[in-house]
Amino acid sequence: MKYAESIIDTIGNTPLVKLNKITQEIQSLVLAKVESFNPGNSVKDRMALKMIEDAEKDGRLKPGGTIVEGTSGNTGMGLALTAIVKGYKLICVSTDKQSKEKFDVLKAVGAKVIVCPTNVSPEDPNSYYSVSKRIAEKTPNSWYVNQYDNLSNTLAHYETTGPEIWDQTDGKITDFVVGVGTGGTISGVGKFLKEKNPNIRIWGIDTYGSVFKKYHETGIFDKNEIYPYVTEGIGEDILPKNVNFSLIDHFEKVTDKDAALYTRKLAKLEGIFAGNSCGAAIKGILQLKENFKKNNIVVVLLHDSGSRYIAKIYNDDWMKKMKFL
Repeated sequence: MKYAESIIDTIGNTPLVKLNKITQEIQSLVLAKVESFNPGNSVKDRMALKMIEDAEKDGRLKPGGTIVEGTSGNTGMGLALTAIVKGYKLICVSTDKQSKEKFDVLKAVGAKVIVCPTNVSPEDPNSYYSVSKRIAEKTPNSWYVNQYDNLSNTLAHYETTGPEIWDQTDGKITDFVVGVGTGGTISGVGKFLKEKNPNIRIWGIDTYGSVFKKYHETGIFDKNEIYPYVTEGIGEDILPKNVNFSLIDHFEKVTDKDAALYTRKLAKLEGIFAGNSCGAAIKGILQLKENFKKNNIVVVLLHDSGSRYIAKIYNDDWMKKMKFL
């Protein structure tokens, strides 16, 4: 008989799917690593499992403990699945810009959800960074995950996502494209691929309102770059330790409107029902198309499922309200 011992044993080994219509104007073969096939429907399942297992090994997370994390939703879902299987409680702290579906899903899998305002600085006592740290300090037998600076995040992708992509392309990949938030995916996959072939180019997709692109190009952390944006899951107003800027060849910014429109196009043209940041990644590839020649093999990672964005990206009324339609 073939079966998994628990749901967390189904994490990883997601398919690589050729894009046919949405990337028609690109000469290269473009392949999508579709991470919504993970049980929690996002790439974050990988690092959630790794971070918990590493914390168990070194004693930071003890039996019956409470896991506390600030999350835009997907990491929370990955943590929730692993917490259920391993017997931990979970408190997720998020922001009011995230879709309602993300909160409903987290509650459905037993997490306690606390919502904080988006438009405050990271140092503000009401920011989700500050609130999650404070809850962890006050909760007995708790562990604060800190996905931004927890390097097990990067390690998860170095150990799983990178090798999968290398094997699935028979080592022929020339370019890897992914949206950057905590930085674990781009840094872990990037490190693995560049160790295999230093000529592989790593492209980070950023959003307007985020500090990544300017910092990468100038070394300046410019607070004037920071302002509220709609796209979920990518961009930051901090510099996470998981973002290894030396591995990234270029950052490309995509507007909120384009990210939303191309998320919808991905569903209609390819039948891939993906999340908000996936549209940003696709538009980023199209903006970079001059870099991709006929013999290149481009892999773009699609972070999560469209099921988290029904009331937003896939809702005409919301799209019109945002002036995206």
